[in-house]
Amino acid sequence: MYFYAPKEKKIMTKSQKLDLANAINKNTLMETLGIVYTDLGEDFLEATMPVTSKVHQPMGLLHGGATVALAESVGSAASHLFVDNKKFIVKGIEITANHLKSKKSGIVTARASLLHKGRTTHLWKIEVKDEEGQLISFCKLTNIVLPKTK
Repeated sequence: MYFYAPKEKKIMTKSQKLDLANAINKNTLMETLGIVYTDLGEDFLEATMPVTSKVHQPMGLLHGGATVALAESVGSAASHLFVDNKKFIVKGIEITANHLKSKKSGIVTARASLLHKGRTTHLWKIEVKDEEGQLISFCKLTNIVLPKTK
């Protein structure tokens, strides 16, 4: 798997890829929500998010919108792992979410797994689970891969 550094094309280690992905999150929604990329492989990317009052809805439960933000963040970042970022941009074009369980505190982990990698579209299955591995939300994200314009 290749991840292209901003200035030069080079193959990076898993640790370097995760460090770069997390560094890019500075001063973004991902940093605000506490999203941290934690693991990756040939066809997946994982991230965690703490469940605190920052991501609660008024009833004190994990907000569905925060869950979707986590899912879109991990799925979009995953697509970036598969493209030359000097030549292409990735944009999310559709996301769906089924919220199956509520959560008040702790940590949730989102794992984006590749279902389809086409030349112009990537389809990701994103499962958001709690610490016990129980499914909190199931999401599907479609990204479009477009050539960069000058």
